[in-house]
Amino acid sequence: MLFNSFEYLLFLPLVFCLYWFVFNRKVSWQNGFLLLASYIFYAWWSPKFLSLLAFSTFLDYMYGFSVASPNRKKAKLFLWLSIINNLGVLAIFKYYNFFATEFQHAMELFGYDPHPILLHLVLPIGISFYTFHGMSYVFDIYNGRQKPVSNFVDYAVFVSFFPLLVAGPIERANHLLPQVQAKRVFNYTQAVNGCKLILWGFFKKVIIADNLAMIADNAFKDYPDASAATLIIGAIAFSFQIYGDFSGYTDIALGSAKLMGFELLTNFKFPYFSRNIGEFWRRWHISLSSWFRDYLYIPLGGSREGRLKAIRNTFIIFLVSGFWHGANWTFIVWGGIHACMFLPLLVTNNNRKFVSNVVAQDRVFPTIKEWVQILTTFTFVTIAWVFFRSHTVAEAVGYLKAIVMSIYHHPAALLSKPEGLKALYYIIPLILLDWWFRKDERQLRPLPGPRWVRYTVYVLLFLFIIDGLIVIQNKSFIYFQF
Repeated sequence: MLFNSFEYLLFLPLVFCLYWFVFNRKVSWQNGFLLLASYIFYAWWSPKFLSLLAFSTFLDYMYGFSVASPNRKKAKLFLWLSIINNLGVLAIFKYYNFFATEFQHAMELFGYDPHPILLHLVLPIGISFYTFHGMSYVFDIYNGRQKPVSNFVDYAVFVSFFPLLVAGPIERANHLLPQVQAKRVFNYTQAVNGCKLILWGFFKKVIIADNLAMIADNAFKDYPDASAATLIIGAIAFSFQIYGDFSGYTDIALGSAKLMGFELLTNFKFPYFSRNIGEFWRRWHISLSSWFRDYLYIPLGGSREGRLKAIRNTFIIFLVSGFWHGANWTFIVWGGIHACMFLPLLVTNNNRKFVSNVVAQDRVFPTIKEWVQILTTFTFVTIAWVFFRSHTVAEAVGYLKAIVMSIYHHPAALLSKPEGLKALYYIIPLILLDWWFRKDERQLRPLPGPRWVRYTVYVLLFLFIIDGLIVIQNKSFIYFQF
């Protein structure tokens, strides 16, 4: 089931009413109902993969008891069994064909043609997210940060809670499980904030991202014959499309969870206001980057074992992060570009320069220096997005080359009106609203003006969203493919 569908607009209120008015007497009733609702939500997309989700959940639930054993050899054995199980599922469904094809290409260089058997499997939606939920649970038990959960339903809700099931945020057991196990009381303020986040998320997805998608698609489809200005607009349109799409999903997820009395992890903190690439990754897909930091970067030694190992670990984490997104060299190159952008900050010890404050913390506008930093960071991020968006590395290189050659041969064309200029109609309002909200993405600041003006804006937004859902029906979220 897609968030941006009329089915979900009926599903969520129905679940909300049953959750608070029928199953509210006991936590066990609420959790059992949430698990049922989550499985219905997932099965709406494809019932046949529901068994894979349930089986994966059950295995990690059982592994957890053995990983908690005081016998460290036994604990380590079952830890590795969990890792093999989770990564094995990903390898079969997501990466097998990639490795098989690359192996064939490598053998062809030596004159062999092995003809590997390829699997014609549909990638189960959300598989990268719910497998990482299970792995984090087992890792935390092994490291003593989490005790095994005795109640299977509680654990299954942690893995498959419908707001985060298919595209995150990637939750931690010690953050979400206590909320699952605790008694929940309806909080009106929390619910209102949840509704605002849902409305804001729908706005970013349906009004912003889906309209920018058409502009970006046209630019990437016709890049050999397009002008530099058109291609630049297309790349910028995709940058804001993927941000509106993914952060919009996250806002709907956080808002839906608030309606059920849960607080999920933050996943975005206005990343396009970042002043360097280090700050960008503390603001973009936070739950994934922190997952790799805690469960891969730090176990590899982090930055504690010298500069060379820190550089090695940085490249590993960015390349793996890229590969996590998909079995394609474009994602690996995308991760490599970010590693190269991060490297100067690491070498000069500036990678943690902007950790706690936001740009223009106590001012209305950034300084000139901050403007330059933001625009520079955004430019490099957008160049990297070209690889992320393209189907092949050659296509991405061709797109960027077309921009350079167009400027070289027709520099005056940069001053002409490019195709896709209407992208600014969607980008500028998003930037202005993000700037207004930038100090707290979870608690949206009220719009200025009297109450009746704000409610009028909310109603108009809702009507625009409904119109968008009718015009652009069931356009999937970008991160559903991962």
